Amino acid sequence: MATAERQANVNWNGDLQSGSGTFDLASSGVLKQSPVSFATRSEDPAGNTSPEELIAAAHASCYAMAFSNVLGEGGNPAEELDVSANCVLDLGSLKVTTVVLDVRGKVPGLDEEGFRNAAEQAEQMCPVSNALRGNVDIQLNASLA
Repeated sequence: MATAERQANVNWNGDLQSGSGTFDLASSGVLKQSPVSFATRSEDPAGNTSPEELIAAAHASCYAMAFSNVLGEGGNPAEELDVSANCVLDLGSLKVTTVVLDVRGKVPGLDEEGFRNAAEQAEQMCPVSNALRGNVDIQLNASLA
C-alpha cells in the first residue's frame, strides 16, 4: 500500500499555563522554531500560531485540493477557489468542537446548485475532513463568486 508521511517536531518547556514551545515542520522545513503557547490558543495570538490554526490551515488546503479534483473530474475545472477554515476550540472542555469551511469559487459552466453539490462531494473525499469526521462538527458553506 502506498503511503505518505510528514513530520513535525515540538520542543516544550514548562507547564501548560506559563510554558511555551517551538515547532518545526520537519518534512518541508517551511516553518522552523515557530513559537506556540497555551496563551496563543486562548488569548491574543500576538504573532504566534496554535494547534487550532494549524488544523484550520491543513483542513482548508486539503479541502481546496479535494474540491479542485472533484470539479476537474466533473469536467468543470475551477478558475479559482478561495477556502477559509475556522477551527473552534472549546476552552471549557479543551476540545476542538467545530470546523467551518467557507468556499467561494469561480467555475465556468457550473451553476450554484452544481457548485454546492460538488462542494459537498469534495468534503466527503477530503482526507482531513475524514480524519476529523465523527469527532468534530464540520460545517460547509459554498457559493459561486
